[in-house]
Amino acid sequence: MAKKKKTERKLSQKLIHKYRLVILNEDTFEEKLSFKLTRLNVISFTTLFSILLVTFTILLIAFTPLKEYIPGYSSIALKEKATRLTLQVDSLEGVVQRNNAYYSSIKKVLTGELSSIDQQTDTVLNTSNVSPKNIDFSASSEEQELREEVEKKDKFNLLESAVRKTELNLFPPVNGRITADYDVEIKHYAVDIVTEKDTPIKATADGTVIFSEWTPSTGYVLIIEHSFGLISAYKHNAELLKDQGDLVKTGEVVAITGNTGEITTGPHLHFELWLDGYPVDPRDYITFED
Repeated sequence: MAKKKKTERKLSQKLIHKYRLVILNEDTFEEKLSFKLTRLNVISFTTLFSILLVTFTILLIAFTPLKEYIPGYSSIALKEKATRLTLQVDSLEGVVQRNNAYYSSIKKVLTGELSSIDQQTDTVLNTSNVSPKNIDFSASSEEQELREEVEKKDKFNLLESAVRKTELNLFPPVNGRITADYDVEIKHYAVDIVTEKDTPIKATADGTVIFSEWTPSTGYVLIIEHSFGLISAYKHNAELLKDQGDLVKTGEVVAITGNTGEITTGPHLHFELWLDGYPVDPRDYITFED
């Protein structure tokens, strides 16, 4: 027991025993600095410094971008970018789905799968059970005010329509004699232009080919999407010179006239114009030479 106490006393003396750290000039042996130290002071200082260094390192990694360089940590900026890109992809997928549905409906009408837009609408809306006798057609006061407001705005719509027609500036696809005019009553949403066989057909405006295939009723069909919501269709062709996805310029040859398809009586071009999803009379936009 005495030996243990003696050992502890020696150890405590060593810890508190004072030493002097002197810094001398090597040439003159002049004393520059001196420090009085003990082993206990050195150990305490080293421990405190180590704790502060570890704490500072943890804070530096936790609250600064340096943690992105440590394996296992994910980047906050990368997460935000990934979230933003995910939202953009979702919105773009919605736009693509709407465009595909729009092109699909237009394609069915232009290729003859449906005879008119009214037929396509009837597949969605079933009004066979509605009786006109049970409907009150009298306008309420709110409806009357709305009608008057719409009538005032229609005066300006005429001017907007005229401006839009001048902006289209369409090019005649072929020159020839028109044998069948645009007629909504018989559901003929086009003009038939008689030309010689193998006459080049030109694009009526700049655009992108969205359909270039064979159909049983109208033969080789080419459909081009233009600006301002305009679509042009060229039917009964003998040959198609453009594929789906091709970009075309105004006046560029895109097909050759022919007599293909079941619904045809001779070499001619069946030419359609669609604006914002509805057929329009091509003569309102193009001057053909009869």
